[in-house]
Amino acid sequence: MISQRQQQHQTLKILPQQIQLLNLFQLNNLELQMHLRQEMDQNPYLEEIGSNEEVVKDNFDPNGEQEYKDWEEYAYNDLADYKTEHANYFSSENIPEKPIAAIPDFRAEAKQVLMMSTTDDRLQKIAAYLIDSLEESGFLEKDLESVADDFSFSGFMTTPEEVQAALQLVQALEPVGLGCRDIRECWLLQLKRMHITGPGIQHAIELLEKYYEDFKSRRFEKIMAELGIEQHAFRAIVELLGKLPMRPVAEQQLSISPKDNIVPDVEISLDNDVFTITVGGITAENFKVSDSLKENMQKTTDKAALQFLRSKMQSANWILYALRQRNESMLKIIKAIVNLQKEYFTEGDITKLQPMILKNIADQVGLDISTVSRLTSNKYADTHFGTIHLKDLFTEGIINKTGEVISNRVIRNALEELIEQEDKKNPFTDQQLVEILMNKGIKVARRTIAKYRDLMQIPVAQLRSMWA
Repeated sequence: MISQRQQQHQTLKILPQQIQLLNLFQLNNLELQMHLRQEMDQNPYLEEIGSNEEVVKDNFDPNGEQEYKDWEEYAYNDLADYKTEHANYFSSENIPEKPIAAIPDFRAEAKQVLMMSTTDDRLQKIAAYLIDSLEESGFLEKDLESVADDFSFSGFMTTPEEVQAALQLVQALEPVGLGCRDIRECWLLQLKRMHITGPGIQHAIELLEKYYEDFKSRRFEKIMAELGIEQHAFRAIVELLGKLPMRPVAEQQLSISPKDNIVPDVEISLDNDVFTITVGGITAENFKVSDSLKENMQKTTDKAALQFLRSKMQSANWILYALRQRNESMLKIIKAIVNLQKEYFTEGDITKLQPMILKNIADQVGLDISTVSRLTSNKYADTHFGTIHLKDLFTEGIINKTGEVISNRVIRNALEELIEQEDKKNPFTDQQLVEILMNKGIKVARRTIAKYRDLMQIPVAQLRSMWA
């Protein structure tokens, strides 16, 4: 029997322009500049204000004599090559006395090998994105779901399962351990790629796969009983692990190294206890919609051409709107952050940093948590005490022994300082670190110390002593 029924479903849809807006929010100043250059190449309606005048000024002098030269005459000069060799890179006063050695970039080398290791274009693109997401140590600190979400927002939909398949391609590259999430995974890859077989290697692999938590907690008797080995064999395993690199990419120890040039997106200045916040970089006022093309569109009679021109003009107007939204939203967010972290921005002392999560700022400015996250990730602020990463300001809190809530960033900073100053041959155990922090007024559990130590990629005391 045929019948009709009405059903009500609740679905969530996101428009393509909303996805583009979120992508634009995530870009920093340099990335935004490159993105707008590409947009101007594809959209004739989008023009940079003052770009035409600069071109005319650089290439045409109305008061000077214009003498014709053919190409050979123009290109010929009597200057020796060695005098102009560095002209495009250094000013005449700062030409280096020694040649600068090219520093190899492990990401570029990995992507070159990746192109030859697979013919699957889709996996190759995801794997290349994973390589670009690696830290300087070669570790991948993002979880696969976050990588899948970020990559999907670029218009290339993917899943965590597909990212996992791409990660296996990355981990097969050199150096060994590239793309690992922690020291354990890095050590496992190194052991499995060794061309040595024997009970010591197999026991080390089994220890890392099954008893790594026991190993970190120093439950050595339990591990020896489970593996069925004696103390001398266990010590050989620990010595083997001690000889393995803790990170895939070692720090470059070169006489000349490139500086990390960070272009701040925001400037926060302090004058007589008054904060001034400036969102730098590109604004909507730097661009305009071409007036000449507007007039041409009014004269166009071809329907297809008219539709194309209208779509391009709408796209240019939307970009200007998106730029205004980006800068206005970022200004609101920075004001809210400074308001919550007044002591920190006044003194520049990391111990003054208060617990703050994305939801705190989202509630204040009336934006979604994901929007706040995108507008603060990969962004830097220039302050009177240095350049800071905005994302590092978001931390959770822990209650100390006086009942005061302190930021976990403060605890991590204190923990890092203690480990740097310890006796390398007799390092502090986790319990000793707990007691030292307790004397400083910071009450934390031993498992919390172990958690932060793992996040900072710092091994247990016994392994640290082996690297002394």
